[in-house]
Amino acid sequence: MQMTLGYPVWYVGLCVLASLFLAGFLYYRESHFQGQAPWLKWTLGFIRFLAVFILTFFLLGPVLRSRLTEIRKPIVLIAQDASESVGASLSRDRRKEYLAQLDRIEKELGDDFEVRTYSFGESVREGLDTGFQDKVSNLSEMLRFGADLFGGENLGAVLLATDGIYNEGSNPIYSRTKLGAPVFALALGDTVPKKDLVLKRVFHNKIAYLGDQFTVQADIAAVNCAGAATTLSVYKVQGESAQLLQKLPVQIDRKDFFDTRELVLDADKSGVQRYRLTLSSVAGEAVAGNNVQEIFVDVLDARQKILILAHAPHPDLSALRQSLLNNKNYQVETAFINDFKGALAGYDFVIFHQLPSRTNNLNSQLAELNRNRTPRWFIAGLQADFNRLNEVQNLLVIQADARSVNEVQARVAGNFNLFLIDEQIRNELGNYPPLSAPFGEFRSAGQAQTFLFQRIRKIDTEYPLLSFGDPGGVRTGVLAAEGLWRWRLFNYLQNENHVFFDNLLSKMVQYLSVKEDKRKFRVSLAKNIFDENEPVVFDAELYNNTFELINEPDVRLTLVNQKGKEFNFTFNKSGRAYSLNAGILPVGEYRFRASVNNGGETLTFEGQCSVRPIQLELFETTADHGILATISRESGGRLLYQKDLAGFSEMVRGLNSAKPVIYQTVRTRPLINLRWLFGILIGLLSLEWFLRRYFGSY
Repeated sequence: MQMTLGYPVWYVGLCVLASLFLAGFLYYRESHFQGQAPWLKWTLGFIRFLAVFILTFFLLGPVLRSRLTEIRKPIVLIAQDASESVGASLSRDRRKEYLAQLDRIEKELGDDFEVRTYSFGESVREGLDTGFQDKVSNLSEMLRFGADLFGGENLGAVLLATDGIYNEGSNPIYSRTKLGAPVFALALGDTVPKKDLVLKRVFHNKIAYLGDQFTVQADIAAVNCAGAATTLSVYKVQGESAQLLQKLPVQIDRKDFFDTRELVLDADKSGVQRYRLTLSSVAGEAVAGNNVQEIFVDVLDARQKILILAHAPHPDLSALRQSLLNNKNYQVETAFINDFKGALAGYDFVIFHQLPSRTNNLNSQLAELNRNRTPRWFIAGLQADFNRLNEVQNLLVIQADARSVNEVQARVAGNFNLFLIDEQIRNELGNYPPLSAPFGEFRSAGQAQTFLFQRIRKIDTEYPLLSFGDPGGVRTGVLAAEGLWRWRLFNYLQNENHVFFDNLLSKMVQYLSVKEDKRKFRVSLAKNIFDENEPVVFDAELYNNTFELINEPDVRLTLVNQKGKEFNFTFNKSGRAYSLNAGILPVGEYRFRASVNNGGETLTFEGQCSVRPIQLELFETTADHGILATISRESGGRLLYQKDLAGFSEMVRGLNSAKPVIYQTVRTRPLINLRWLFGILIGLLSLEWFLRRYFGSY
């Protein structure tokens, strides 16, 4: 430990002289202690000298410096694949032996290394999961997780225990360089192809419309089954019964067989429909569980027709169309006003882009929309006629000449409540590129609710940018700018997807186009079809007679599986609404009935949902040790087999990367922060006061 001063060292001498001077000045000619022993004056002078010296020394800013040394052990990461395919490759005795080997490695390395164990499959979690029940394998996620968690740590080696099969995420080879440590890939599973028939993939529409036909495409693969024959059968499953719809014979004519068969099914009933595709087994087949796949199709009995009617070509049109087409509930058409000859009465929602314009006032089109009370959304660019726009809607008044433009960013209004706004929208939308708005004055009118305000050159204004309302009972929106295509491209640049933009547009269009629901009690699900490894979540809303959202009474829900067994739940109260997490449910079809008693009136809501199985681990049963060899070789490690685990500890000890790292830090602390010095100072002054008073000075 060292002490440094904020001033030259010779300033300490000045502190000593100043302290001697003050002590001598006070006690050299002091006459109150004439009759006392000489030691008293010397003692009092010395006490005053020490007290003054401490005070003046503090003025020099003394700082204590100490050096701390820490030795960190190298980290050995053991990552275990917990998927079903790995579990299936380990017999009971072999699994017991394998787990004992891993336990021995932890103990052997525990003294000199920090051993960290993780399991991966559906997710990455700490510890070794020996159940091997995960439905998917995601190797790249494990490597990315390891790089993120140990990127700045002393990672010495990685033991990656897996069969090399991945069915989720990217190719793990592309993640190999991020760990920065040798990867010892422990090759599990069997690389010898077994005799197997696989219904590999089934492609189908997630949504179909009542009365339509939809196509199902089945990929059939077979290994070492040449000369055998099988039958592809399609069933419609309802509860415990299955109705045969179609049968297709398949002749396997080669050792490594692959074929695609296409079936056309009828969407003859609304709701979530369950279909089962099966391949009849062949003699000597190793795994029969991968001969069956179930698919779920949500058959809708209505589809909304949306028209994007534009003044002229513009990038916004493509951005709007592509985003809306992601929602299978929408049928989207794009047309230009001068070429459009159709009838607007056939559309459920119309988007006017740069309309009304100076060359087309939309008189006839708007009259037709008003007769049918069709919702509409005006996107006003520089080609729009703002005077006419002010006449045809009473949400936003724009006073501009369209000869100059402002680049404006969006700011979400704090009191907007027409639809729920995610925190992501509130937090991120302000960072998105600016839109092009006309230079002028903007103000809200009528019953408008402003969703977005304009931010001009980082200055938040009260100029509305996007407003919604329902004047005359017709839902209407007005966007006072163009350039939505920039948001969609920026979203892809940031996240390599369009999810943010699509969700934002979906919320706005859904509010404008949705048919008004007058039910006072509603229950909704995020989707109707869930995977078997994800929880089923319900939301509910209750309204009083004036359609105000309330949640005082309890809401109960009864869930019935396909065998007729009932499960009862009670909703949690969340804000002014209700929510229920029913947890992870077994595969099958479910009906639900929710009920609430409000003011003596019993309200009910019924619906259905389905939970589908995840069978990815059954489709690929042959281990891929080639990927593991590549990862090991290019990271500086080795490909290991179970017999090599006995020498793994010695391999790690011989690595240059697996050495302890010494960290030294310098800690500085001002001397004035030491409280005990103030105790000494107060003690000296108190002792001086006591002696002076005791011997008659005070």
